[in-house]
Amino acid sequence: MPITGLTLAVVGADFPNKRGPTRRFAISLCRPGDPVLLVPEPKNPADPRAVQVQSAERVVMGYLTAERCGWIGGMIAEGRDIKAIFQEPTSYGALIRVTLDANPPDLPPEREPPNHDPDWWPDEMPPDE
Repeated sequence: MPITGLTLAVVGADFPNKRGPTRRFAISLCRPGDPVLLVPEPKNPADPRAVQVQSAERVVMGYLTAERCGWIGGMIAEGRDIKAIFQEPTSYGALIRVTLDANPPDLPPEREPPNHDPDWWPDEMPPDE
């Protein structure tokens, strides 16, 4: 059964790239819906299951989390059709959206920004004027 939309975290944005622009810079240039590349790194000394995430310009943005890289890397090795797009930047890196054996991923609906005032609740109905 195809997975039609899954959001994955991209971490490691504060580590330096070996060459070229920084990871944060690469993330800052991405817009929601831009394609991203998933590149397995079996020779990665830290984790042979690592999956690198690159912008469409092939600049490293970071890596999939350790919890997901083995699963996604295994699917890539099996030849599964995985499509990925940039979703949004985060404090730790970014979020990407992927589909497996399906149509291109869609972005999820925009979330309302959190309100940190504990006494604030949205009105169910707008007030009468």
